[in-house]
Amino acid sequence: MSRFDLKIIPDVVWLAAAGLMWLVSALTPPLDIPAWPRLAGMLALLSTGLGLVIMARVDLARAGTTFNPTAPDRTSNLVTSGVYRFTRNPMYLGMLLALFALAVWLSNPYSLALTALFVVYVNRFQIEPEERVLRVRFGPTYDAYVAEVRRWI
Repeated sequence: MSRFDLKIIPDVVWLAAAGLMWLVSALTPPLDIPAWPRLAGMLALLSTGLGLVIMARVDLARAGTTFNPTAPDRTSNLVTSGVYRFTRNPMYLGMLLALFALAVWLSNPYSLALTALFVVYVNRFQIEPEERVLRVRFGPTYDAYVAEVRRWI
């Protein structure tokens, strides 16, 4: 286990990525895209991302289990229904869509490229450690879920 595993909450990682995207966009030229398509794209991505996060939290609350990303060992139930039927990580996917929304609004290709840093970090230091805990906690049931449902989409 790395010293970074499960240490920095994904919300902080998300905010850091958004701040870095904004900084890069302030230092590099944007693409010449009119405001109204950028606004429409941003709103579509942002509303989808926020919707995923909200639905995931509702699914976890209904199952009576934690959504604390730094304590996957407190997970009491494996949730495989609702949005978890389509993605094992709907909250992280929602955050990624919100970052895409920001990149669209900023219309900066370098900002868009920085979304990959969020994915790499969350995969390595959040999702993989969570999966190790869930595999131990739920065994073959979790393995069957992993075989059926993709990590992101």
